[in-house]
Amino acid sequence: MSTLSTHVLDTSTGRPAEGLSLTLEAREGEAFRELARGVTNADGRVKDLSGANTKLPPGVYRLTFDTGAWFQARGQRGFYPSVQVLFEVTATDEHYHVPLLLSPFGFSTYRGS
Repeated sequence: MSTLSTHVLDTSTGRPAEGLSLTLEAREGEAFRELARGVTNADGRVKDLSGANTKLPPGVYRLTFDTGAWFQARGQRGFYPSVQVLFEVTATDEHYHVPLLLSPFGFSTYRGS
């Protein structure tokens, strides 16, 4: 089964987004079930969001980044109160890395390694 990590970079400052809260959910039918919560470290990372003893089986997952609260805590206004990234785990023996490049008025993501 697969593991999952993430990294958030504030592209407006070129610095890691430390202290950004996020949630991991798994799709079950038409709904999503929360699996884990995390907060990015000083390097903007959550190294193993699925947990040291928890691996992700194949399926559709959603990462929700609480960008609104993160910007507000820094005295900034942002356009997106949260960012949701849906992705699919297909390979059972791979690590999945889902980075978020963030600024107050835009974001992008990709499958990292």
